[in-house]
Amino acid sequence: MKTDTREIERRMLHFEQVCRGAGVKITHQRMEIFREVAQSVCHPDADSVFRGVRKRVTTMSLDTVYRALWLLSDLGLITTLGPPRERARFDANLRRHHHFVCRRCGLVSDFYSDAFDELRLPDAVSEIGLVETTHVEVEGVCQQCAGREETGTKTGNNRRET
Repeated sequence: MKTDTREIERRMLHFEQVCRGAGVKITHQRMEIFREVAQSVCHPDADSVFRGVRKRVTTMSLDTVYRALWLLSDLGLITTLGPPRERARFDANLRRHHHFVCRRCGLVSDFYSDAFDELRLPDAVSEIGLVETTHVEVEGVCQQCAGREETGTKTGNNRRET
């Protein structure tokens, strides 16, 4: 299944506006990589994006795809699902809980919420498949990174967890 043509055009226009606003060069390769993700409804991984784009741009390298995908993510044009870019995370806490993830430093912290535990899933989910478990993952900027921003201190790529 493909995304509606008008929606793809809207996403491509947004891509161009964000890149221009951020001073990021709009290359043919970046456009095609973004287009591949924008037209998909199945949340492709980098290898799938590579295979799709390679049909149109035979000189495309997998490295270019990875670099462009992370740039698009950093620009807020796409989001990532699953493990973070550096490594998978493991959790021995088997009690029902949820996660806060800092987009800057990688902090992953557990939190508990009766309200989230009681969320009713829409019927559309059962049309996709059988749900075995759910959890909510919220993303944002942790207090420590927010404090660094206020003081003007740069944050590194140090990943921490609690």
